[in-house]
Parts: sequence; C-alpha cells; structure tokens
Amino acid sequence: MAQNREPFISLALYHLFKWSVVSPMLHGYLRGRIYGAKKVPMAGPLIVVANHASYFDPPVLSSCLRRPVSFMAKDSLFEVPVLAPAIRAYGAYPVKRGSADRSAIRAALKQLEDGWAVGIFLQGVRTPDGRVPGPKLGAALIAAKAQVPLLPVSLWGTEKILHKGSALPRSAPVTVRIGDAIAPPATTDKAELQAITQRCADEIHTLHDLGR
Repeated sequence: MAQNREPFISLALYHLFKWSVVSPMLHGYLRGRIYGAKKVPMAGPLIVVANHASYFDPPVLSSCLRRPVSFMAKDSLFEVPVLAPAIRAYGAYPVKRGSADRSAIRAALKQLEDGWAVGIFLQGVRTPDGRVPGPKLGAALIAAKAQVPLLPVSLWGTEKILHKGSALPRSAPVTVRIGDAIAPPATTDKAELQAITQRCADEIHTLHDLGR
C-alpha cells in the first residue's frame, strides 16, 4: 500500500542533520536565500527536478524544501557496514554504475510508493554553470509511470562553492528558487515526455536567470 510520508526515522534524521549542519552552513557561511518554499507539498510523493553544479547540491536542495529528498547513490556505498543503514535512512537508494536505466527507474518508483520526495538532476551530471543544456527524459518518465507532480528548482551559485583542487568550500552566495509544480505526463509517449522535460528545463532556466 502506498505511503503518504517518508518513514519517521528518516524525517527525524533529516531534521537533525539539517538544523545541526546544513542550515547553519547555508544561511551563515553561504549566505543562502530561499524563494518559494511554501510551494512545496509537505506530504505525498513528489519528483523534484533541479539543475546540478556542485557536490553540495543534494543537501542544500533537501534543506530548502523542508522535507527529506531521496537521491540515488552508487551501489558500492551500500556495502559499507556503518554507512549503508545511515544513507538508507536518509533516503538514498542504490543504483549500479553503468546499469540500465530501468534499475534506477524501479528504485525511484519504489521510493515514491513509500511517500518520498525523489530528487532528480535534470541533466544527469554536473554542469560548470548550472545550466541544463541536455535534459534527460528520466524524470518525466518516472512522473508518468507514478502519476506524481514534478517540482522545478533552481540552484544558483553552487558551482562556486568548491573549486577544482581545493579542499575547503568557499563562502559563495547561494540562492535557491522553487517553482510551481508541473502535472505529470498523461502517458509515456516520447513526444509528451520531451515536452514536459523541456518545460521543466525552461522553468529552471527562468528561475536561474533571476540570479541572486
């Protein structure tokens, strides 16, 4: 039976990590600004689509949405005895590197069924400027299969936090803008998936262009 919220232990760990580590760093060190947080539904399955420019994006994104966000992670991380239960509790789900997309889709659908907000970076990889030049269809496909809304989010400035070769994060200003939810595609027809995917990318770029 589908759940309406992520497990209680995950929610508790999320708030512990958010208020002790992520939020102080975001609002203090990174001078973070958040716009549109009230647009986030606080219960029920949701697909969060965002641009991606930094390793810091997952915790920043989750913190700003005011609810845990489940991201895929390398399956090798789930073989570490102490780490595995911790990252599972935070909502991470394993995907084999180089495996077929079907594996990631099945895992994401399971998380949605369990009431999670699932985070998907629309480009699939980090880009140096935070733009989304080649959005992938995976998020729209999962939304169509699960019939859950997509929530576009822009992460601005995160590419400046950690420079190549640097061991310490820089105090770069970060702005997170949350858009309006987009209804899922009615079918898995490729043309419809492409249209919704492009709509998500356009909305992210519109938010990103607002800058600081």
